[in-house]
Amino acid sequence: MEKVIVIFGPNGSGKTQYVESLRRQLASDRVRYLAFSDAYGPATDKAYYLQLRWNQHDIDEETPCVGQLLDKVYQQSGADTPEHRQLQAHLYQLFGMSELLDKYVILLSSGELRKFQLIKTLLANPSILILDNPFIGLDAEARQQLNELFQMLVSKHDITLYLVISKKGDIPEYADKIIPMGEQTADEIPLTTDLSTLTPPSAPIPSDSEVVIDMHKVSIRYGERTILRDLDWQVRQGERWALSGQNGSGKSTLLSLVCADNPQSYACDIALFGNQRGSGESIWEIKRRIGYVSPEMHRSYLRDLPTINVVASGLKDTVGLYVRPNEPEKALCRRWLKLFGIDHLADRSFITLSSGEQRLALVARAFVKNPELLILDEPLHGLDDHNRELVRTIMNRYCEQPHKTLIMVTHYEEELPSCINRHIYLKRQI
Repeated sequence: MEKVIVIFGPNGSGKTQYVESLRRQLASDRVRYLAFSDAYGPATDKAYYLQLRWNQHDIDEETPCVGQLLDKVYQQSGADTPEHRQLQAHLYQLFGMSELLDKYVILLSSGELRKFQLIKTLLANPSILILDNPFIGLDAEARQQLNELFQMLVSKHDITLYLVISKKGDIPEYADKIIPMGEQTADEIPLTTDLSTLTPPSAPIPSDSEVVIDMHKVSIRYGERTILRDLDWQVRQGERWALSGQNGSGKSTLLSLVCADNPQSYACDIALFGNQRGSGESIWEIKRRIGYVSPEMHRSYLRDLPTINVVASGLKDTVGLYVRPNEPEKALCRRWLKLFGIDHLADRSFITLSSGEQRLALVARAFVKNPELLILDEPLHGLDDHNRELVRTIMNRYCEQPHKTLIMVTHYEEELPSCINRHIYLKRQI
């Protein structure tokens, strides 16, 4: 009997439609579907604001924490039997959830949030579990744990597991069946475009500072939790950094300091582009020099907007709700969309795209102003192998230009482009 079935194919190949059809065929109270596409449910402006973990002081004291929400799910998911309690304890231990039980859900890192969602779903003890992109956003240890959990579930429980996967390397060895969707594109990526011709005329003059980021003894605490402790980090113009670390180690918090989103940056010894934070420069002056994409950003774009407007919002450093690009801006955006192979989606509503196509559009948004500093926080989430290689190729070409600095976050070392020449690893604080 087939217990683990993989639905595998490139972005836009129809995997989502296939799953929707499958769910209709298997309609039952014991069928659960969970998608990991960086879009964690309805996103109001306030919800997205609070998802930015560095604004913890604005959270209502009555907001439920992880433990309270999981207890509620446990009570609703079946009888309180020793077997059910054993499953709960095993899930908590496997994902290291015990240390997060008193934390607000909206303060979880993207990887921690995935673990939380998986536990909620598995507590219902489903007979059929469909998981869309289950491995994205998880560090290597968590991915191994997840694979062990999947094997345990299918061997000890009456459950059939469907895994929807875009990256060939994520297909588990224990899969009983692979359902191919569409055709994989050849890996060779010819790229002849000179990226310097894709810089908007209104781009700021490159900073004359040789040091782009300069941090000294930076510490960030939220209540009793220490996220960063006495961190020294200097990034010089032209360097290409890989930023890595376990889920919850503070990578997104560190980047929030760089992007001028974190209020605590004013209390820290931080200089950006040669200017000390708090010395009079505005947030927007800093953001003009930075292109950025992240898992959290994906959440803010669950709107019925033309895809080209989403890309154009990168020129204005907004989330695109009121961006109406002029014709020269549209022409520039279309050229970037063409570079990423999705110019045919320019006028399509962003929310109708597959999650991989959405991610390509958001990566294009980060590049659209050809910024001095490019910050890519897990940019290859949900991308198939061809598009991963395409994005890496564009990153390498970006770094061939003068005055360009890159910071990339990934949990897969093989995702790093060849231009990377510096590394920083964050350890989760105890």
